[in-house]
Amino acid sequence: MRKQIRVTRETGIWSVRAGGAVIAESENALELNEGGYAPVIYFPREGVAMALLEKTEKKTTCTNKGEANYFSIVTKSRVIKNAAWSYEAPLTELRNIANHIAFYGGDLVTIEKL
Repeated sequence: MRKQIRVTRETGIWSVRAGGAVIAESENALELNEGGYAPVIYFPREGVAMALLEKTEKKTTCTNKGEANYFSIVTKSRVIKNAAWSYEAPLTELRNIANHIAFYGGDLVTIEKL
């Protein structure tokens, strides 16, 4: 791997909320630590309300992880553009984040350990 990346299984229940709805909740979340970046929580797809996500055309490429596909969160009152991403076919060293989705936290999206 080009950069030090560590993925560990998180303990407890993790949740994502937006627009008053639970977007994701899981006891099987993963935490990805990459260099000097803030840790990122990845949720297995089976714990994500995929009906509330809409795949967008945005894609980015990370030399350490591969190609990311993006999703907007669709709530009753708004669409939060490109608020989540997934490495559907990550580089071999990070294959454990395949079938997982991460979210940008902020004013509109809350990511927390319950």
